[in-house]
Amino acid sequence: MIERYEPKHLQRDWGVETFIAATATYLGKILRMRAGTKGGLQKHVQKDETFYLHEGRALVRGDNGHGGLFEVEMSSGTAYHIPAGTVHQVEAITDCVFFECSTPVYDDRVRCEADYGLPEEGGLPTTRT
Repeated sequence: MIERYEPKHLQRDWGVETFIAATATYLGKILRMRAGTKGGLQKHVQKDETFYLHEGRALVRGDNGHGGLFEVEMSSGTAYHIPAGTVHQVEAITDCVFFECSTPVYDDRVRCEADYGLPEEGGLPTTRT
């Protein structure tokens, strides 16, 4: 049976998060990030996600396996899979539009700035790859 889904728009510090699908097995979102904004350095306990950069340029950061962070630049057409437990952060260089697909897990975010000796906002020492 076909069901109509009403998208849900949530204002975030970095832009707008639009839920375009929410089922028992997956979530679909469009994330519109403003240039110069970023999400928190985080990991998820159970959530498994993949994001695709549809428009713009962004940085994605993660744990380098040695207690530090690495950073790579994303351009349109780039996607990353973030398994549960993976430390990550996304920062918009330009205005960006992401498509995100994930498992339908809510409220399992763990902030990780303190694990790297960072303040909860900003100040990320990274190594660009």
